[in-house]
Order: sequence, then C-alpha cells, then structure tokens
Amino acid sequence: MAERNVVVDKLRLTYEGLFSVSELYKFIDEFFEDKGYDKREKKSIENVMPNGKYIEIEIEPWKKITDHAMSVIRVRMIFENIKEVEVEKDGKKMVLNHGKAHFVFDAFLYTDYFHKWEGKPIYFVIRTVFDKFVYAPYTMGFAGGLKEDCLHLHSNIKAFLNLYRF
Repeated sequence: MAERNVVVDKLRLTYEGLFSVSELYKFIDEFFEDKGYDKREKKSIENVMPNGKYIEIEIEPWKKITDHAMSVIRVRMIFENIKEVEVEKDGKKMVLNHGKAHFVFDAFLYTDYFHKWEGKPIYFVIRTVFDKFVYAPYTMGFAGGLKEDCLHLHSNIKAFLNLYRF
C-alpha cells in the first residue's frame, strides 16, 4: 500500500461578494497546467435553489515527481447563493456572480505508489530502512515543493478574488 504523507491539512479560504465562477475555475485550471499537474475532477455538483445556485467542485490534480513519489493537491470549492449580477465598471457592463465561496486545500505526498516494495516482507523492511536513511532528504524536499505549490495557489486565489472588489 502506498504511503500517504499529509503536507497541508485543511487550509481554508472564504470569500463573499462579486466574482466570476467560470473565470475562477479557468484561473485554477491554468495554475495547475503551468505547474505541470495533471487534472482529475472527482466531483461536480450544481443545484438551482430558490435563493441562488449551489455549486460544489472537488478536483485532485496530481504530478508524478519520480517513480517513487507523487504529489496530489485536493481543492474543494463550494459556492453558495450564486446569482448573476450586471455591474458597470469603467463604462462597460459586465455580468458577474454574487455569492459565497468556500475553499479547502489539502496536499498529499504519496510514496511507493506502484507498490513495488510490498511483494515480500523483506522488501518492506528494506524500503523502511531506505525511506528513513536514504530517501529522507529527497522526500522532505518533495514535501517542501508541494507545500509551496499549495500555498502559492491559496494566495493566488485570494488575490484573484480581491480583484473583483470595487
């Protein structure tokens, strides 16, 4: 079984106001594409309620670092009471969304995800020794890079949402 190390656990971001859901999703998609992650969308729900739309999206982009390590960032996005609003900015009319946005970020580092070291008990012992003494500096470096990517995404989304404040 692959080992899963939690690097970032439930980092949250909440925003209420004007923004564009489609532009935000495009922005997140481009961020992961620029960083070399492959996209995996796990959940996508959209319900129309009397007080606005409810949208829930969960994505898990992943990046293979080596044959031994893989990084995964899970982003859960929940949009509540989303309504379309027409706004005028600099003489131009724009259609934006108004509502609440909640984000939860998790980052995981998977090691031995191909299960190469689990065939026999002696392989498991050898892997444990190698992880502790040989691969430890590499694993710590991979975890640091993953944490940096996750925090960079968090700050970029925060900056993106602040662009819509008038």
